[in-house]
Amino acid sequence: MVDLQDMKIEQAQEADYKALTDIAFSAKRYWNYPESYYELWCGELTITAAYITENIVFKAIHEETVVGFYSIVDNPSDAYFGDVFVKKGIWLEHIFVKPEYHRQGAGRLLIKHVKKICQAMGVETLSIFVDPFARGFYDKIGAHFAYESKSSIPGRFIPVYELKI
Repeated sequence: MVDLQDMKIEQAQEADYKALTDIAFSAKRYWNYPESYYELWCGELTITAAYITENIVFKAIHEETVVGFYSIVDNPSDAYFGDVFVKKGIWLEHIFVKPEYHRQGAGRLLIKHVKKICQAMGVETLSIFVDPFARGFYDKIGAHFAYESKSSIPGRFIPVYELKI
């Protein structure tokens, strides 16, 4: 177990793009998905410097190492991205934690920070596309299943949750 008492959460900087991308891919790889999925997810999981400046992105730091991050995006209107429908609203687009920090409270600390930021923005509900393996986490933090959505993986569906702020 890692003591996360001194974990800090601060706004991500453009220079963090590689570290955040590495965390996103390593967290997804934890679930041993087929390699073909990562090819389809490459654009979704790659964090660019521009993405960091255009969205709300915070990183979690433990002992000077970035161990996780989240991003909040405003989808200004209903839209399709390929076959995936994304409704208008505020979305928790990413929340990833390095696998060696899973089940140690880093995700809960990030969610607590997400809520604080959303409250300051006046956001009442946050929508979340949830990896099926992470449903338990979202259930534990009080998010509620809303509906099933097509995934970017053909023939696959994923849950969409809503988190009341």
